[in-house]
Amino acid sequence: MQHVLNCALGALNLLRALPDLLLALLLVAAVGFGQLPGAMALAIHSVGMVGKFMAETMEQADPDPAEALFSTGADRLQVFVHVLLPQCLPSLLDLAFYRWEFNMRSAVALGAVGAGGIGTELISALRLLDYGQVTALLLVIFLAVGLVDQLSSRCRQSLAR
Repeated sequence: MQHVLNCALGALNLLRALPDLLLALLLVAAVGFGQLPGAMALAIHSVGMVGKFMAETMEQADPDPAEALFSTGADRLQVFVHVLLPQCLPSLLDLAFYRWEFNMRSAVALGAVGAGGIGTELISALRLLDYGQVTALLLVIFLAVGLVDQLSSRCRQSLAR
């Protein structure tokens, strides 16, 4: 079992080792321009980061309640649902919200290198010197990131209660 865990952690390290911008450039070269390489780059990098942090969070969980539940005859799934998940859920949700915010901001940069999305529109408007369009796009980006930040903040507050 430890061998499988080490292999999985190694794979997660590999996924998060490459920056999302480099992944996007490689994927644009592989599959062409559009939203697909950008989404794939963000997904690959996020899986690596989220997986690594989830593993670390679960490793740091207090083992005493799990051992107590095991001693009553509970199986691994019951221990996971009733002990491990409640201990780790706040950290995992914080991580999910952080990655969501991070991916919103990264999507603009990825679009600027041809990976689709609003970043591509922004670069096109800059090349055409259409500063009205640039301003409108920057405003949309700013509002979207602010909205995501507010939404995740409210979700965190409601979960903390």
